[in-house]
Amino acid sequence: METETPPHVIGQASSTVSIADRLVYGFARHWLLVFNLFIFGYVGLPFLAPALMASGNIGAARIIYTIYSPLCHQLGYRSWFLFGEESHYPRAVFRQVTGIDPDDLWGARGFLGNERLGYKVAFCQRDVAIYGGILLGGLIYGVGFVRRRLKPLHWVGWVLIGVLPIALDGFSQLFTQFPYNQFALFSWLPPRESTPELRTFTGLLFGLANVWLAYPYMNASMREVADEMGRKLASARIV
Repeated sequence: METETPPHVIGQASSTVSIADRLVYGFARHWLLVFNLFIFGYVGLPFLAPALMASGNIGAARIIYTIYSPLCHQLGYRSWFLFGEESHYPRAVFRQVTGIDPDDLWGARGFLGNERLGYKVAFCQRDVAIYGGILLGGLIYGVGFVRRRLKPLHWVGWVLIGVLPIALDGFSQLFTQFPYNQFALFSWLPPRESTPELRTFTGLLFGLANVWLAYPYMNASMREVADEMGRKLASARIV
């Protein structure tokens, strides 16, 4: 036997759908702003950690380091430092000023800094550049004529511009160092350590290339959703 849905239940369902529709419509119209704000927070929060350390809020800083720990290796000799003598401490210098062997990955990862050397950003140099590149690309894409005219980057261009440089720099460094250099397959390779400049350049290229590849497709999809939801909401208002 069929039962009729009470009027108050119908009203609640309609209200819920209407709120969901409006949220979808709002996101579709302002997705780029949402993305840029998210990336700004994502790449900006790691810089708050050293500021908190320098101001004595060690507990709050450690929370940030812990949150980002699964997302980045956080090796001290491949990270930026704030409020200290230098902005970075390359592999050999890092060993000299900290007494930590760079091959001791847990030790290099766990070193947060001190008053003399400064305090480590919770993201490595390359990750800062990658997400900084995504944020920069998102801001550029927000310019009206760029957003209207920019076509998606072909996947071959994405590989050549974004993937190849960062892969060559990163993997040529990775496989020549501990623990990979312990394997016969890689033991013949001469040791190589990238530089902050190369990490920043290749990371920035990768971030920008990802925006160029994905955002035009995202924009087209969100325009379709916004148009569809706009018609639906307009129709609902008429009814």
